Amino acid sequence: MTDDTTRPVRQLRLVVEAEDWEEAVRFYRDVLGMAEQESYSGDGGAEVIILDAGRATLELSNPAQVRMIDGVEAEGKRSDRLRVALEVDDSAGTTRRLVEAGAELIAEARETPWRSLNSRLRGPANLQLTLFQELDQVEE
Repeated sequence: MTDDTTRPVRQLRLVVEAEDWEEAVRFYRDVLGMAEQESYSGDGGAEVIILDAGRATLELSNPAQVRMIDGVEAEGKRSDRLRVALEVDDSAGTTRRLVEAGAELIAEARETPWRSLNSRLRGPANLQLTLFQELDQVEE
């Protein structure tokens, strides 16, 4: 493990074009609760907001792994090529809250073989989301 001063990559930032920008901000910042880090306005109505999503990782899976995850999480419904997985404290409760706020439910929260409680949704900006709650706490 390298310390923060020797890491060649400092941050993972997922940049998403949101056709309905106000709805996406309301959903991800106000409903889901991602804190606003910074925001900017530019010429021609340009708007951007950077939301804190906690620690970022990049998960690379081969097609067989994706099929296995789709079978476990979503009754085999095919996931998008890019899917945003968000760790939350209460995946079932957060799933209900996000559906009430307009997300499309793809699959209810269910326990996985790797001891997490996962659900799948489609949120604003056409993002496919997996909400996961770790059932066994991993030491930081």
